[in-house]
Amino acid sequence: MAQVIIPSVLAAQAGGRARFDITDETLGDALRALPVADLLFDAHGEWRRHLMLYVDGEDARERGGMDCALAGVREVRIVGMISGG
Repeated sequence: MAQVIIPSVLAAQAGGRARFDITDETLGDALRALPVADLLFDAHGEWRRHLMLYVDGEDARERGGMDCALAGVREVRIVGMISGG
C-alpha cells in the first residue's frame, strides 16, 4: 500500500492530515480521491502547475504522469514550488 504525503498548507484543508493511504491503480485516480483534490486540480481537471509530484522520489512526469501505475509504489509526495523575484 502506498501513501500520499501532502504539504502542510494543504493538510490544514484536510483536517490536519498530511498522509493518506491509497490503493488506487493509477496516480491520477489516487489524487482525485483525496479530500483536497479540488485544490490539486484546476476547473478543467488539469494538475495545478505550482505543485510537483514525486513517486518514490522520482518526478512523476518521468513515470507517466497521472497514468503512472501505483503497483509496488511506496510513497507519493506533493511538493509546492516556491518562486519569487
